Amino acid sequence: MLGSRVIFAILFVSLALAGGVSPRLVWAEGFGPFPVRNFQPLHQLVLGMPGDRATVLKPGALDLRVELANTANVFSDTNSQASVSMKFESVRSGLFLRYGVTERLEMAVEIPVLYRYQGIMNGMISAVERGTTGLAPDRRALEDTNYAYSVVSRGRNAINARNGAVGLGDASILGKYQVLTETNLLPTISFRAAIKLPTGDESHLLGSGSPDYGFGVAMEKHLAKDWMVYANLNGVIPTGRIAGFELQPVVSALVAVEYLWSENFSIVGHFDYFSSPMKGTGSPVFDLGVTEGVLGFNYRLRPQLLWQVYAVENLDFIVGSAADFTLSTTMTFQFES
Repeated sequence: MLGSRVIFAILFVSLALAGGVSPRLVWAEGFGPFPVRNFQPLHQLVLGMPGDRATVLKPGALDLRVELANTANVFSDTNSQASVSMKFESVRSGLFLRYGVTERLEMAVEIPVLYRYQGIMNGMISAVERGTTGLAPDRRALEDTNYAYSVVSRGRNAINARNGAVGLGDASILGKYQVLTETNLLPTISFRAAIKLPTGDESHLLGSGSPDYGFGVAMEKHLAKDWMVYANLNGVIPTGRIAGFELQPVVSALVAVEYLWSENFSIVGHFDYFSSPMKGTGSPVFDLGVTEGVLGFNYRLRPQLLWQVYAVENLDFIVGSAADFTLSTTMTFQFES
Protein backbone atom coordinates (compact mmCIF):
# COMPACT_ATOMS: atom_id res chain seq x y z
CA MET A 1 0.00 0.00 0.00
CA LEU A 2 1.07 3.59 -0.57
CA GLY A 3 1.60 4.24 3.12
CA SER A 4 4.06 1.38 3.38
CA ARG A 5 5.92 2.65 0.32
CA VAL A 6 6.31 6.07 1.95
CA ILE A 7 7.65 4.48 5.13
CA PHE A 8 10.30 2.58 3.22
CA ALA A 9 11.22 5.57 1.04
CA ILE A 10 11.99 7.61 4.17
CA LEU A 11 14.01 4.75 5.69
CA PHE A 12 15.87 4.10 2.46
CA VAL A 13 16.91 7.73 1.91
CA SER A 14 18.01 8.08 5.53
CA LEU A 15 20.18 4.96 5.40
CA ALA A 16 21.69 5.92 2.06
CA LEU A 17 22.64 9.36 3.34
CA ALA A 18 24.02 7.89 6.55
CA GLY A 19 26.18 5.51 4.54
CA GLY A 20 28.07 8.40 2.99
CA VAL A 21 28.41 6.65 -0.37
CA SER A 22 29.55 8.53 -3.45
CA PRO A 23 29.25 7.51 -7.10
CA ARG A 24 32.24 5.95 -8.86
CA LEU A 25 32.09 4.89 -12.49
CA VAL A 26 33.56 1.41 -12.27
CA TRP A 27 32.51 -1.94 -13.69
CA ALA A 28 31.51 -3.34 -10.33
CA GLU A 29 30.34 -6.92 -9.91
CA GLY A 30 26.66 -7.08 -9.08
CA PHE A 31 25.54 -8.14 -5.63
CA GLY A 32 22.45 -9.90 -6.94
CA PRO A 33 18.74 -9.93 -6.07
CA PHE A 34 17.62 -10.02 -2.47
CA PRO A 35 16.79 -13.38 -0.83
CA VAL A 36 13.08 -12.66 -1.02
CA ARG A 37 10.40 -15.32 -0.60
CA ASN A 38 6.64 -15.34 -0.10
CA PHE A 39 6.24 -14.08 3.49
CA GLN A 40 2.48 -14.71 3.60
CA PRO A 41 2.03 -16.61 6.93
CA LEU A 42 0.74 -19.94 5.61
CA HIS A 43 2.35 -19.78 2.17
CA GLN A 44 5.80 -19.42 3.70
CA LEU A 45 5.47 -22.81 5.41
CA VAL A 46 5.97 -24.38 1.97
CA LEU A 47 9.51 -24.53 0.58
CA GLY A 48 10.59 -21.07 -0.56
CA MET A 49 13.46 -20.77 -3.01
CA PRO A 50 14.80 -17.31 -2.16
CA GLY A 51 15.90 -14.85 -4.79
CA ASP A 52 19.43 -15.65 -5.93
CA ARG A 53 21.99 -14.77 -8.56
CA ALA A 54 23.24 -17.27 -11.14
CA THR A 55 26.96 -17.03 -10.35
CA VAL A 56 28.22 -19.64 -7.88
CA LEU A 57 30.78 -19.15 -5.11
CA LYS A 58 34.44 -19.83 -5.81
CA PRO A 59 35.65 -23.31 -4.77
CA GLY A 60 36.35 -23.36 -1.04
CA ALA A 61 34.53 -20.06 -0.35
CA LEU A 62 32.02 -20.04 2.50
CA ASP A 63 29.19 -17.54 2.94
CA LEU A 64 27.51 -17.07 6.32
CA ARG A 65 24.33 -15.00 5.99
CA VAL A 66 22.17 -13.86 8.89
CA GLU A 67 18.68 -12.68 7.93
CA LEU A 68 15.91 -10.86 9.78
CA ALA A 69 12.54 -10.09 8.17
CA ASN A 70 9.55 -8.52 9.95
CA THR A 71 6.20 -8.88 8.17
CA ALA A 72 2.94 -7.08 8.94
CA ASN A 73 -0.09 -9.27 8.20
CA VAL A 74 -3.67 -8.01 8.18
CA PHE A 75 -6.53 -9.96 6.55
CA SER A 76 -10.25 -9.79 7.16
CA ASP A 77 -12.47 -11.89 4.91
CA THR A 78 -15.90 -13.37 5.50
CA ASN A 79 -17.90 -15.17 2.84
CA SER A 80 -20.23 -18.15 2.54
CA GLN A 81 -17.34 -20.63 2.64
CA ALA A 82 -14.78 -19.15 5.01
CA SER A 83 -14.06 -16.60 7.71
CA VAL A 84 -10.55 -15.22 8.13
CA SER A 85 -9.39 -12.83 10.84
CA MET A 86 -5.63 -12.18 10.94
CA LYS A 87 -3.77 -9.26 12.45
CA PHE A 88 -0.23 -9.86 13.69
CA GLU A 89 3.39 -9.52 12.71
CA SER A 90 5.79 -12.36 12.07
CA VAL A 91 9.56 -12.39 12.29
CA ARG A 92 11.56 -14.77 10.16
CA SER A 93 15.20 -14.93 11.21
CA GLY A 94 17.57 -17.34 9.61
CA LEU A 95 21.09 -18.66 9.28
CA PHE A 96 22.07 -19.36 5.68
CA LEU A 97 25.34 -21.16 4.85
CA ARG A 98 26.67 -21.46 1.29
CA TYR A 99 29.79 -23.32 0.19
CA GLY A 100 31.57 -23.38 -3.17
CA VAL A 101 32.16 -27.07 -3.89
CA THR A 102 33.64 -26.73 -7.39
CA GLU A 103 33.94 -24.00 -10.00
CA ARG A 104 30.37 -24.78 -11.07
CA LEU A 105 28.68 -26.27 -8.00
CA GLU A 106 27.48 -24.54 -4.84
CA MET A 107 25.65 -26.12 -1.88
CA ALA A 108 23.71 -24.35 0.86
CA VAL A 109 21.68 -24.98 4.00
CA GLU A 110 19.15 -22.68 5.65
CA ILE A 111 17.97 -22.89 9.27
CA PRO A 112 15.13 -20.46 10.08
CA VAL A 113 13.49 -19.40 13.34
CA LEU A 114 9.91 -18.06 13.26
CA TYR A 115 8.20 -15.76 15.76
CA ARG A 116 4.58 -14.56 15.73
CA TYR A 117 3.55 -11.59 17.87
CA GLN A 118 1.29 -8.54 18.18
CA GLY A 119 3.74 -6.37 16.28
CA ILE A 120 5.33 -2.93 16.31
CA MET A 121 4.57 -1.47 12.85
CA ASN A 122 0.77 -1.17 13.00
CA GLY A 123 0.67 2.33 14.49
CA MET A 124 3.19 3.71 12.02
CA ILE A 125 1.54 2.09 8.99
CA SER A 126 -1.94 3.21 10.10
CA ALA A 127 -0.79 6.80 10.60
CA VAL A 128 0.77 6.98 7.14
CA GLU A 129 -2.27 5.38 5.50
CA ARG A 130 -4.64 7.84 7.18
CA GLY A 131 -2.50 10.71 5.93
CA THR A 132 -2.36 9.44 2.35
CA THR A 133 -4.77 6.95 0.78
CA GLY A 134 -6.89 6.29 3.85
CA LEU A 135 -6.89 3.28 6.15
CA ALA A 136 -6.93 -0.02 4.25
CA PRO A 137 -10.26 -1.89 4.49
CA ASP A 138 -8.77 -4.94 6.26
CA ARG A 139 -6.93 -2.76 8.75
CA ARG A 140 -10.06 -0.69 9.36
CA ALA A 141 -12.11 -3.84 10.02
CA LEU A 142 -9.59 -4.96 12.68
CA GLU A 143 -8.72 -1.51 14.01
CA ASP A 144 -9.74 -2.35 17.58
CA THR A 145 -8.06 -5.78 17.53
CA ASN A 146 -4.52 -6.15 18.86
CA TYR A 147 -3.93 -9.74 17.75
CA ALA A 148 -5.93 -12.21 15.71
CA TYR A 149 -5.14 -15.43 13.84
CA SER A 150 -8.27 -17.49 13.33
CA VAL A 151 -9.59 -19.25 10.24
CA VAL A 152 -12.87 -21.11 9.78
CA SER A 153 -13.21 -22.94 6.45
CA ARG A 154 -16.36 -24.77 5.32
CA GLY A 155 -17.56 -25.05 8.91
CA ARG A 156 -14.22 -26.33 10.23
CA ASN A 157 -12.12 -24.42 12.78
CA ALA A 158 -8.90 -24.70 10.79
CA ILE A 159 -6.69 -22.24 12.70
CA ASN A 160 -6.77 -20.62 16.11
CA ALA A 161 -3.10 -19.79 16.64
CA ARG A 162 -1.80 -18.15 19.78
CA ASN A 163 0.21 -14.97 20.16
CA GLY A 164 3.91 -15.35 21.00
CA ALA A 165 4.62 -18.64 19.24
CA VAL A 166 8.36 -19.00 18.54
CA GLY A 167 10.54 -21.85 17.40
CA LEU A 168 12.60 -23.52 14.72
CA GLY A 169 11.09 -23.48 11.23
CA ASP A 170 11.59 -25.98 8.43
CA ALA A 171 15.24 -26.22 7.35
CA SER A 172 16.23 -26.39 3.68
CA ILE A 173 19.11 -27.83 1.66
CA LEU A 174 19.82 -26.11 -1.67
CA GLY A 175 22.16 -26.69 -4.58
CA LYS A 176 23.08 -24.57 -7.61
CA TYR A 177 24.99 -25.69 -10.72
CA GLN A 178 26.30 -23.10 -13.19
CA VAL A 179 25.91 -24.24 -16.80
CA LEU A 180 26.84 -21.01 -18.63
CA THR A 181 29.25 -18.16 -17.90
CA GLU A 182 28.43 -14.69 -19.17
CA THR A 183 29.79 -13.57 -22.55
CA ASN A 184 29.05 -10.49 -24.66
CA LEU A 185 25.90 -12.20 -25.92
CA LEU A 186 24.99 -14.89 -23.38
CA PRO A 187 23.99 -14.50 -19.71
CA THR A 188 25.22 -16.54 -16.78
CA ILE A 189 22.74 -19.38 -16.22
CA SER A 190 22.47 -21.87 -13.35
CA PHE A 191 20.11 -24.67 -12.42
CA ARG A 192 18.83 -24.88 -8.83
CA ALA A 193 17.39 -27.66 -6.67
CA ALA A 194 16.18 -27.72 -3.06
CA ILE A 195 14.51 -29.89 -0.43
CA LYS A 196 12.71 -28.71 2.71
CA LEU A 197 12.99 -30.80 5.87
CA PRO A 198 10.08 -30.92 8.37
CA THR A 199 11.99 -29.57 11.37
CA GLY A 200 9.39 -26.95 12.43
CA ASP A 201 6.58 -27.42 14.94
CA GLU A 202 3.48 -28.14 12.86
CA SER A 203 1.10 -27.73 15.81
CA HIS A 204 2.06 -24.05 16.23
CA LEU A 205 2.21 -23.35 12.46
CA LEU A 206 5.99 -23.03 12.50
CA GLY A 207 6.40 -25.80 9.92
CA SER A 208 4.37 -27.87 7.49
CA GLY A 209 5.24 -31.27 8.97
CA SER A 210 6.21 -32.67 5.55
CA PRO A 211 9.12 -32.38 3.09
CA ASP A 212 8.89 -30.31 -0.10
CA TYR A 213 10.97 -30.44 -3.29
CA GLY A 214 11.99 -27.58 -5.54
CA PHE A 215 13.86 -26.88 -8.75
CA GLY A 216 14.56 -23.77 -10.79
CA VAL A 217 16.80 -21.71 -13.04
CA ALA A 218 18.66 -18.43 -12.36
CA MET A 219 20.00 -15.93 -14.89
CA GLU A 220 22.07 -12.74 -14.70
CA LYS A 221 23.54 -10.36 -17.27
CA HIS A 222 25.29 -6.99 -17.45
CA LEU A 223 23.10 -4.63 -19.44
CA ALA A 224 25.61 -1.78 -19.40
CA LYS A 225 28.59 -0.66 -17.37
CA ASP A 226 26.57 0.08 -14.25
CA TRP A 227 23.46 -2.08 -14.70
CA MET A 228 22.68 -5.73 -14.03
CA VAL A 229 19.50 -7.71 -14.66
CA TYR A 230 18.53 -10.94 -12.88
CA ALA A 231 15.74 -13.48 -13.32
CA ASN A 232 14.64 -16.54 -11.34
CA LEU A 233 12.00 -19.13 -12.23
CA ASN A 234 11.17 -21.86 -9.72
CA GLY A 235 8.80 -24.76 -9.24
CA VAL A 236 8.02 -26.41 -5.89
CA ILE A 237 6.20 -29.67 -5.19
CA PRO A 238 4.85 -29.65 -1.61
CA THR A 239 3.68 -32.74 0.22
CA GLY A 240 1.29 -33.27 3.10
CA ARG A 241 -1.17 -30.63 4.30
CA ILE A 242 -1.06 -27.33 6.18
CA ALA A 243 -3.76 -26.74 8.83
CA GLY A 244 -5.70 -29.53 7.14
CA PHE A 245 -5.72 -27.78 3.75
CA GLU A 246 -4.64 -29.54 0.56
CA LEU A 247 -1.49 -28.34 -1.18
CA GLN A 248 -0.64 -27.97 -4.85
CA PRO A 249 2.53 -27.32 -6.90
CA VAL A 250 3.87 -23.77 -6.76
CA VAL A 251 5.45 -21.53 -9.38
CA SER A 252 7.47 -18.46 -8.44
CA ALA A 253 9.39 -15.93 -10.52
CA LEU A 254 11.29 -12.70 -10.11
CA VAL A 255 12.86 -10.09 -12.34
CA ALA A 256 15.34 -7.71 -10.72
CA VAL A 257 17.36 -4.73 -11.93
CA GLU A 258 20.46 -3.52 -10.08
CA TYR A 259 22.14 -0.15 -10.48
CA LEU A 260 25.81 -0.31 -9.46
CA TRP A 261 26.30 3.08 -7.83
CA SER A 262 29.85 2.15 -6.89
CA GLU A 263 31.91 -0.98 -6.29
CA ASN A 264 30.58 -1.04 -2.72
CA PHE A 265 26.97 0.18 -3.11
CA SER A 266 24.03 -0.69 -5.32
CA ILE A 267 20.28 -0.17 -5.53
CA VAL A 268 18.02 -3.07 -6.50
CA GLY A 269 14.36 -3.28 -7.50
CA HIS A 270 12.34 -6.48 -8.00
CA PHE A 271 9.03 -7.64 -9.33
CA ASP A 272 8.06 -10.98 -7.72
CA TYR A 273 5.25 -13.45 -8.36
CA PHE A 274 4.24 -16.46 -6.24
CA SER A 275 1.37 -18.80 -7.02
CA SER A 276 -0.53 -20.16 -4.04
CA PRO A 277 0.41 -23.56 -2.60
CA MET A 278 -3.09 -23.92 -1.15
CA LYS A 279 -6.44 -24.80 -2.66
CA GLY A 280 -9.95 -25.28 -1.46
CA THR A 281 -9.75 -23.04 1.61
CA GLY A 282 -12.72 -20.99 0.41
CA SER A 283 -10.90 -17.69 0.95
CA PRO A 284 -8.82 -15.57 -1.49
CA VAL A 285 -6.49 -14.84 1.43
CA PHE A 286 -4.95 -18.28 0.94
CA ASP A 287 -6.12 -19.51 -2.48
CA LEU A 288 -4.81 -16.64 -4.62
CA GLY A 289 -1.24 -15.93 -5.65
CA VAL A 290 0.94 -13.00 -4.63
CA THR A 291 2.44 -10.12 -6.64
CA GLU A 292 4.92 -7.84 -4.90
CA GLY A 293 7.49 -5.15 -5.50
CA VAL A 294 10.84 -4.99 -3.72
CA LEU A 295 13.22 -2.06 -3.24
CA GLY A 296 16.46 -1.92 -1.30
CA PHE A 297 20.21 -1.52 -1.31
CA ASN A 298 23.43 -3.50 -0.97
CA TYR A 299 26.36 -1.93 0.89
CA ARG A 300 29.74 -3.59 1.31
CA LEU A 301 30.91 -2.46 4.75
CA ARG A 302 34.18 -4.39 4.52
CA PRO A 303 35.76 -6.44 1.72
CA GLN A 304 34.11 -9.59 3.08
CA LEU A 305 31.08 -8.09 4.83
CA LEU A 306 27.90 -7.22 2.90
CA TRP A 307 24.88 -5.41 4.41
CA GLN A 308 21.50 -5.53 2.66
CA VAL A 309 18.24 -3.75 3.50
CA TYR A 310 15.05 -4.22 1.50
CA ALA A 311 11.29 -3.78 1.73
CA VAL A 312 8.56 -5.89 0.17
CA GLU A 313 5.29 -4.18 -0.76
CA ASN A 314 2.01 -5.80 -1.82
CA LEU A 315 1.26 -4.57 -5.37
CA ASP A 316 -2.35 -5.81 -5.27
CA PHE A 317 -2.35 -7.07 -8.86
CA ILE A 318 -3.96 -10.08 -7.19
CA VAL A 319 -6.16 -8.62 -4.46
CA GLY A 320 -6.36 -10.04 -0.95
CA SER A 321 -3.58 -12.62 -0.79
CA ALA A 322 -0.23 -10.93 -0.05
CA ALA A 323 1.22 -9.92 3.29
CA ASP A 324 0.85 -6.18 3.89
CA PHE A 325 4.47 -5.09 4.24
CA THR A 326 7.86 -6.64 5.00
CA LEU A 327 11.07 -4.93 6.08
CA SER A 328 14.23 -7.05 6.09
CA THR A 329 17.95 -6.76 6.69
CA THR A 330 20.76 -9.26 6.13
CA MET A 331 24.46 -9.43 6.91
CA THR A 332 26.71 -11.73 4.87
CA PHE A 333 30.23 -12.74 5.87
CA GLN A 334 32.36 -14.43 3.21
CA PHE A 335 35.36 -16.56 4.03
CA GLU A 336 37.62 -17.64 1.18
CA SER A 337 40.04 -20.55 1.31
